[in-house]
Amino acid sequence: MSFSFKAAVATVVALSSLTVFADTYPSKPIRLVVPFAAGGTTDNLGRLLATRLSEKLGQPVVVDNRGGAGGNIGTDLVAKSPADGYTLLLATVSTQSINPSLYKRLPFDPQKDFTPIAPFASVPNILVVNPKLPVKSVSELVAYSKSKPNSLYLGSAGSGTTNHLSGELFKSMTGSSFTHVPYKGSGPAMADLLGNQIQLMFDNLPGSLPHVKAGSLRALAVTSATRSPVLPEVPTMTEAGVPGYVVEVWFGLVAPKSLPKDILARLSQDVTQIAQEKGTVEKLAALGAMPLTATPAAFAQQIQSDTLKWVKIVRDSAATVD
Repeated sequence: MSFSFKAAVATVVALSSLTVFADTYPSKPIRLVVPFAAGGTTDNLGRLLATRLSEKLGQPVVVDNRGGAGGNIGTDLVAKSPADGYTLLLATVSTQSINPSLYKRLPFDPQKDFTPIAPFASVPNILVVNPKLPVKSVSELVAYSKSKPNSLYLGSAGSGTTNHLSGELFKSMTGSSFTHVPYKGSGPAMADLLGNQIQLMFDNLPGSLPHVKAGSLRALAVTSATRSPVLPEVPTMTEAGVPGYVVEVWFGLVAPKSLPKDILARLSQDVTQIAQEKGTVEKLAALGAMPLTATPAAFAQQIQSDTLKWVKIVRDSAATVD
């Protein structure tokens, strides 16, 4: 058997193996890394997606919470995982578009080290305070904070997250005075906000929604351009007296770079279908979120454009990581 013939046979076998692999994907459980602690918005959306994705793929999709460092720990874990479709990341605008401008050094490149698959949902942030704080509007909060400099504690899901930056942007636009307290996720921060260990937070709306409705938190404003349908009585920041203040947050699925094209196509199609299903739309709405869909190429472009947008916000707000 000649060398060229052997090589040809080997090539056919290799290609056949790849085809079989793609056709049988997935053949084992998939890990969905959520780069923030359990109990927050990212975790809630991740579990919603994982449940339905498990049903579509016919394999368990197991949520693995890896919080810390503003989402960088879990994101780095996925960046260094095999590109075989069995380790995925529920990425956020923080992990992919904000952190590059906040951290001088990252152990991964948010754009070069990942394959964007599909966005899933978007949410506004909401400014909430503990009811024991004697303020009932944004203007009252600003005045109170100025009268007691650095006496109020502003919690966040971690340094560099949209919770943190929303607060920094607010401070720069209003001249308010807060002390930032970073946590390893929205869940732990929310627990301390409810217990009055911290007094305020720019939380993703889904995380605060049940507490606002129960009266255990007071909502002062949403950060979206328009009011939220689930809290129509809560004004936007512009309506509350901070014109031009708009912050919206997206969540989506990404994989390590060089994900096989057929697996990419399968996952992108499934996530897009899930986001458009009536049941998903209803569940997202109950959380205060909206479905978000795009092709992998359009999703990659969104990540790039948001990176440029947040560079300016970080610079203008003078935000830093601890």
